[in-house]
Amino acid sequence: MTSEERLYADLAALGIEYAAHEHIAVFTVEESRQVDAEIPGAHTKNLFLKDAGGVFWLVTVPAEARVDLKALPKVIGCKRVSFGKADDMERLIGISPGSVTPLAMINAAPGSVTVVIDAGLAAAERVNVHPLRNTGTFGLAGADILRALEHWGHEPVIAAVPHQDGS
Repeated sequence: MTSEERLYADLAALGIEYAAHEHIAVFTVEESRQVDAEIPGAHTKNLFLKDAGGVFWLVTVPAEARVDLKALPKVIGCKRVSFGKADDMERLIGISPGSVTPLAMINAAPGSVTVVIDAGLAAAERVNVHPLRNTGTFGLAGADILRALEHWGHEPVIAAVPHQDGS
């Protein structure tokens, strides 16, 4: 069974409803804007980070957010962060850049990557994320993303992720 097949099976087993959309491959938030215009709900971007202590983080924020990477460590409880490498991403969460999604945590060993979900997204009625590939979008409730993460053995951190504009 592929990771995507396991994802569909787990969402069904958990009774998680989602709206699936197929579209052209998008690799950046900028490229996804045209696709996003057709899909209702909160759109996301994901940052795969590594802190100075060697801990990996997957941070999911609203697509338009400009995360303040200097202020983020204090909020989530870690040391200075930088972007993680593609080979670490593929090794730990089983996907490549451009397809990053909190749903990729289905592939991650518990404790290998800490997931941070922006508080606004966690409470949102509909959050749009990739289904392990960048040619599709799933729209599901923020609470259901949290349930799936917990089902896979991850304890997501819900945080008011700091933005560069000070919000």
